[in-house]
Amino acid sequence: METRETKAQRVERLKRSVNPWERLAEIRRFAREGYAAIPPEWLGTYFRWWGVYPQGDGAGVVAGNGGEGKAVPFFMVRIRIPNGLLNSNQLRTIADLADKYGFGVADLTVRQNIQLHWVTIETLPDVLDGLERCGLSSLASCGDVTRNITGCPLAGVDADEICDASPLVEQATGLLAGNPDFYNLPRKFKISITGCRAWCTYPEINDIGLTAVVRKRRTGPETGFSIRVGGGLSAQPHLAVRLNAFVERGQVIPVIRGVAEIFRSADILRDSRERARLKFLFLEQGWTADRFQQELENRIGFRLEPAGPEELPADLYRDHTGIHPQKQQGFSYVGATVLRGRIEPKQMRAAADLADRFASGELRTTSMQNLLIVNVPDKSASLLADELDAAGLRVAASSFRRGAVACTGTEFCKLAITETKAFSRWLVEEMEERLPGFDQHLKLHVTGCPNSCGQHWIADIGIEGKKQKVNGELIDAYYFCVGGALGQLASIARPIGYRCPARDVPAAIERLLRVYLELRRGNENLRQFFARHADEKLRNFLAGQEVEAVGRDISPGRVPHGVES
Repeated sequence: METRETKAQRVERLKRSVNPWERLAEIRRFAREGYAAIPPEWLGTYFRWWGVYPQGDGAGVVAGNGGEGKAVPFFMVRIRIPNGLLNSNQLRTIADLADKYGFGVADLTVRQNIQLHWVTIETLPDVLDGLERCGLSSLASCGDVTRNITGCPLAGVDADEICDASPLVEQATGLLAGNPDFYNLPRKFKISITGCRAWCTYPEINDIGLTAVVRKRRTGPETGFSIRVGGGLSAQPHLAVRLNAFVERGQVIPVIRGVAEIFRSADILRDSRERARLKFLFLEQGWTADRFQQELENRIGFRLEPAGPEELPADLYRDHTGIHPQKQQGFSYVGATVLRGRIEPKQMRAAADLADRFASGELRTTSMQNLLIVNVPDKSASLLADELDAAGLRVAASSFRRGAVACTGTEFCKLAITETKAFSRWLVEEMEERLPGFDQHLKLHVTGCPNSCGQHWIADIGIEGKKQKVNGELIDAYYFCVGGALGQLASIARPIGYRCPARDVPAAIERLLRVYLELRRGNENLRQFFARHADEKLRNFLAGQEVEAVGRDISPGRVPHGVES
């Protein structure tokens, strides 16, 4: 009897037969011939290598079948922005493209990208060409390839940085993005390289996380990098494993190539789309840090010196909002919150104009969906902040606004269960009204399905989209995960058995935070407070009464390809 081809087998067959990076001419042909000319393999697979993903119909997964919602003849285009480095002309170009081709909608992502929506196949070449003319690209921002390589957005200006690692991000991008040797990986591959002390790009949840360290030598201090591998979230979160290695700056690119080659050759990971990330070598295949390092050293052809001590970042925001001094005397950077990552073309133009008017025209995107302007003369920083505030990009923001992160949700994603962008804005505004003086660091993450594109596993309060039947009607609801953190208090958030309708989420969070304010011990922060309370207690704090635990529905198995996770 003939066996049916699995989804993983089909995708692997398609990838072996075509390198989509070599088929831009086909995209141009589809634009001439129209949407009906696009074959299923392009809609389902190949477009992603160009950062292009079919857009959902707004109803999410529940309106479709087979674990995926219905698509409409529009596309999301994800713009790759290595290290989050932008200039004013590039941001204006993105604003113009969003206005002309994307119904005025753009989103900053948790990997420092900017996404456009509502792009038609007829206009897609114009978008790609417009990006190329200003030095940007969407290539390699989706698909089974190395995604946008993240780095500290303050590289080169951070007053406390160990080193400027942005040249390494540029080199690694040049090695992997568009290189036919690496177009066919088992799954998405995420890299973070940072020289900052705050680890603001979350190396702990990347496939490769390189963080600057300094070791003492007889000849003086030497700057290099610690390396972690196998991090990732989705439905099975796993914090990256640190190797016993000090990576010299000149070894970084060979090491990255070596890890990518290990991933590429791990054929066992190609058997299941749901278990194809590098982390599953550790989670399911019995790999250890020692085994991984041995394989890596065999591939790169030299031994790595043992790791030295490193300083894990303290329990703090990693968002860079506000006004802060740079290492360059007399200059500051100004960081503005972009609530839920949604930014309008007029706001992008305003930020670009302000960067030219008050600074050097340089802007940066962050992993918390925010926007920075660097090289601002100290005397102009407050005035610039006022202008950003007037544009709706708040510099002095509440804890709720600073800590909010949201995934795409049902508005555009075919795999989402709940709407997230409008909900997140409403939630933040509600919390600001309910607890106007709350000043504790709080990461409040909203994700529309179990796949954690909104990174709820590393949030103080992470809420995961569900559906709940109330009075016979199926409505948006959220399941609470509490106590996630990275750095010194690294921990995956705990599913605590509490779910409520979306409309009741602000009241539940208010109850929890009021109990925290009442019962905290001295300077105890939220992470410490959550850690010393059992799930049952936290669940009852949220509910305002004793309630039975509700099971968390696990992912049905589908995992997102075109959204950030």
